[in-house]
Amino acid sequence: MTEYIIIVALVAVAAIAVFQFFGQVLRSQTAAMAKEIAGEDGAQQSRAAQTAAESAAGQAVAKSLKSFTGNNTPGAH
Repeated sequence: MTEYIIIVALVAVAAIAVFQFFGQVLRSQTAAMAKEIAGEDGAQQSRAAQTAAESAAGQAVAKSLKSFTGNNTPGAH
């Protein structure tokens, strides 16, 4: 029984970590789904999720290993 409790606790901690890692996109999508299930319009939350996803994609493209090491000048090898 104790082993199952430990496994459930680890899964819960992992789920919280994933939820925090994906941040605003996941929160907005969850809010949109909750509103739709409640019978309300979740379009605003869906747009917020799309905006957050586009922002995250832009940040991912802008950051690379070169930008962290300071060697991002052209021709420097």
